[in-house]
Amino acid sequence: MADWSVLAQRASRACHDLVGWIYFDPAPAAAYAELGVPNGAGYYAASRFAPLAGGGNDVIAATAYSINGEFLGMALDLMREHTDPDSVMAMRDAQVRRGLDAVSPEIAEGLGRFAEPVWAVVDQLHNGARVLFAAHRDRAERQAGDPALSAWLAFNCLREWRGDTHWALVAAADLNGAEVGLIHNVMVDYDEAEWIARSRGSDDAAISEGWARLERKGFAVDRAFTDAGREFRTQLELRTDEISGQMWEALGEDLTVAFCELMEPHHDGFIARIDEMAGPNWMPAARHTPPTS
Repeated sequence: MADWSVLAQRASRACHDLVGWIYFDPAPAAAYAELGVPNGAGYYAASRFAPLAGGGNDVIAATAYSINGEFLGMALDLMREHTDPDSVMAMRDAQVRRGLDAVSPEIAEGLGRFAEPVWAVVDQLHNGARVLFAAHRDRAERQAGDPALSAWLAFNCLREWRGDTHWALVAAADLNGAEVGLIHNVMVDYDEAEWIARSRGSDDAAISEGWARLERKGFAVDRAFTDAGREFRTQLELRTDEISGQMWEALGEDLTVAFCELMEPHHDGFIARIDEMAGPNWMPAARHTPPTS
């Protein structure tokens, strides 16, 4: 019988690979600029959070609170000024097959078989406190005429369900946005311990406050993580995977393993594309290597 927490770690990284590259690829960013947004500014935020755009900037900032709210608001205001959420999502969808084929045509060729069963899982997951998941799930168009794209959209929903779950857990632990970015470094161990927090828009003042809060919790001393801090972050990841195991259990062991086996040979290819376009630290979630057994 599968250990669903461990298999969830493996499958979640496969999901990060399948979906995450779209936010760090120049072709969709250029296509976003063609919609009228100057220099395609804010493409990442607009393309990921467009389904929530009608809720207002403060709602989106609260939903994804480890990312600087002013940056999210700027990006979404530019989108509203020059285009609209439906156009942005259609543009992004049109870029999926091209990007997957650039890594390997084998991915899209093998992906279509997962569309129907993964959407069935998406539709049975509850959306409590999972706002971004719900927004992506409830898009009217699921691209049924293109099985590979349909599967990609369904897996994107699973990825956002896990992300919303993680945000709920860090909020419940009373971590503010800067703390979330700082302590994430435990999982990837970048040489620049503050890089993730700063990449999400935390400035010097927010970083200082974040470290102070972590020190009061016993998770850091002199801007370095204690064993307690490292253990807390490890357990937070394990709890995320424990909860997320239900997604993959609903899909079933055979299909979950088949999805991992489809994606895992291409992990380095996805990372190489991100490195080439954005640098060696971006999409840190895909750089955490889960155990294989």
